[in-house]
Amino acid sequence: MGRKKTLPLLRGVTITDIGSEGNAIARVDDMVLFVPGMIPGDVVDVRVKKKKSRYMEGVALAVTTPSRDRITPPCEHFGVCGGCRWQHLPYDRQLFYKDKQVRDNLTRIGHLQVPGENPIIGSEKSYRYRNKLEFTFAARRWITHEEAGSDQVLEKGPALGFHIPGIYDKVLDINECLLMEEPSNAIKNEVRRYAIEKGLQFYDQREHTGFLRNLIIRITTTGEVMVVLVTAYGDDEKREGLLSHLTHHFPEITSLWYVTNIKKNTSLADQVPVHYSGSPYITEEMEGLRFRVGPKSFYQTNSRQASRLYGVVKEFAQLTGTENVYDLYTGAGTIACYLAAGAAQMTGIEYIEEAVTDARINATVNDIGNTLFISGDIKEILNENLFSERGRPDVIITDPPRAGMHEDVTRVILGSGAERIVYVSCNPATQARDLGILSQGYDLVRVQPVDMFPQTFHVENVVLMEKKRG
Repeated sequence: MGRKKTLPLLRGVTITDIGSEGNAIARVDDMVLFVPGMIPGDVVDVRVKKKKSRYMEGVALAVTTPSRDRITPPCEHFGVCGGCRWQHLPYDRQLFYKDKQVRDNLTRIGHLQVPGENPIIGSEKSYRYRNKLEFTFAARRWITHEEAGSDQVLEKGPALGFHIPGIYDKVLDINECLLMEEPSNAIKNEVRRYAIEKGLQFYDQREHTGFLRNLIIRITTTGEVMVVLVTAYGDDEKREGLLSHLTHHFPEITSLWYVTNIKKNTSLADQVPVHYSGSPYITEEMEGLRFRVGPKSFYQTNSRQASRLYGVVKEFAQLTGTENVYDLYTGAGTIACYLAAGAAQMTGIEYIEEAVTDARINATVNDIGNTLFISGDIKEILNENLFSERGRPDVIITDPPRAGMHEDVTRVILGSGAERIVYVSCNPATQARDLGILSQGYDLVRVQPVDMFPQTFHVENVVLMEKKRG
């Protein structure tokens, strides 16, 4: 066997930019070097972990000269928890690089001419902005490198927190998450305290043993609180004890649910939540509309910023009251309901049946009568037969998941004859790919990034495409 090649240690490398997935970029000997966790201006020593013909990937061993932009992260878990990787970057600089990410993707992947872009819309709150968090129980907590290298006696007991990035069975025990308003941390910490006191077994992801699996907390801007407890098997006595304790300890919990998930994977898409106490839903409000949120409902994670995002969609759609509008990947129908008053007819399509049920309820609650919501695979439903039944679209709104649209859907949109397409995306890379196809028949007219996820590299982007003339 050949000897394994020794990869180099690079000293005094200056970080110059931030690329896809938030990875910092440097250039060494005409090669691109990706170094996660750093920011432009940092001078670092880097151990190369992978070397290809055109790029290298490495890990920073030390920051020899910190960037002038670098700030002290407020979260005690920064650097270990993978949720907020940009806390060391001032918020105005976060916005700068998110804006740049959108432009780079549109030009590099979509090969599009980007029009005079509106400045990115920042979030009113850069912390305490999330309306939903999901915590994971683990039989043994993650021991940090600092702890492992210390002389202290380590308690390796159970954890309730977030997965370590890239390691499916390791969970960091979280004391406080700064992304959500209280009582989220208080509820989480009391659940952990009670469970340890009562000897409830935390789930072991490798052995698939243990009782407690997940804890989901949702809080609306109106102050309503939903808690969903997920267990690995049914045990009425254990579950009743914990849920009863929560109802007495936190009277502010508006809606309390539980799920028994006996599968090895954590997805709840095929599970049936059971209502334990309180209201069967919580209510979010936006621009005079009310949206019911259930235990499996999709709602934009940043409620306050969602109102600004939908305002951009409304502006780009340019509805006059006469248009036939299709809302693809409609979810719980929030965009469809938000725009319905300005349309003659609204058709929403969504593949998750429970979301379609929520969408129909939301339309009824808000006395909206010009909507039709259809459940099923969009690439199977969006076709000439549907256009014959519902009429050809004047405007198409599409808000697909991070993977973007199936090419079949993109091709149908391209041949639909719609005057305008408003494409909302949480992944500018897949959005740019899809827009490259749509550009065969449509011109890119407007681009508006919206920051829905402060402290992360993720960014939402809205574009307007108009049908080519001549």
